Amino acid sequence: MSGVGAGFDGVAGEYDGDSFHRVVAWRLVETVAGDGPPGTVVDAGTGTGDAAFAAVRVLGARRVVAVDVSPGMIAVAREKAAALDPEGRIEWRVGDAVPAPVDVADLVVCASALHFLGRRAVLDWGRVLRPGGRVAFTLPSAETFRPSAEMAALLAPDIPIPASVEEAVAVAAEGGFPDAAGARIEAGGRAVFLVRATKTA
Repeated sequence: MSGVGAGFDGVAGEYDGDSFHRVVAWRLVETVAGDGPPGTVVDAGTGTGDAAFAAVRVLGARRVVAVDVSPGMIAVAREKAAALDPEGRIEWRVGDAVPAPVDVADLVVCASALHFLGRRAVLDWGRVLRPGGRVAFTLPSAETFRPSAEMAALLAPDIPIPASVEEAVAVAAEGGFPDAAGARIEAGGRAVFLVRATKTA
């Protein structure tokens, strides 16, 4: 298992005790609502599944492939799925989120994980998204991001923690999404950047 997987296995049991990640995931998914139910959604670095559940309940997604390198986090997500995904639209997979475990997707969401996955993830999303497909991700703000020493050691070295919306949006633009737009939100006393973009034909 990778260091990231082991690191998150260690916090899986307590991860949902802080509502911060759930709030961020749902607000992220809400930013791409309104264009009709997507066919296939990839939730990259799903953690305990909050963005995947939001994709089903907010967007009406017909299929969600939720992947995370941590078996412990996926186990927690599966336990929650009995109540939050009774129709079984979400496929839970343990493994690396890059490359994405589908050939074509209508939407990729990545809540609270890109700064561990690195820029290779953004490039891969451009590969799997159909023309007109959308991507939405979050990055923490340098203003309030205070990871533990253990978590800091797992951060991807090629994505500096952004200090502004412009820096967060640049991660998408430099990864092949020139129309990217972003916003800053606060949740639980922490600042987060939400970024969304569409794959051009």
